[in-house]
Amino acid sequence: QVQLVESGGGLVQPGGSLRLSCTASRSILRIILMGWYRQTPGKERELVATLTANGNTNYANSVKGRFTISKDNGEDTVYLQMNSLKPEDTAVYYCNARHSPSISSWGQGTQVTVSS
Repeated sequence: QVQLVESGGGLVQPGGSLRLSCTASRSILRIILMGWYRQTPGKERELVATLTANGNTNYANSVKGRFTISKDNGEDTVYLQMNSLKPEDTAVYYCNARHSPSISSWGQGTQVTVSS
């Protein structure tokens, strides 16, 4: 498996932007799926965006057109660019690496708070 460390969270005003980073402890080149998820208290963790090894992306309807997932294989890092942030985007954001259909790794999470 792989260790994942997220960074880039913080407090931002509505309409603002943040970029989250997820750095892996080893190469992500052959990891079949990298993703970002988020969770708020009392709710289940939900998918935000995923990125396959060959570059295909998928987004939750709530973030389409505002968020962009990307990766830098040379830096073993996955990014989540978040624009036009809304208060409902407030959550702990987690990075995920899926190694196989039944094996995945999670980061520790980074808090994103959107508030005026």
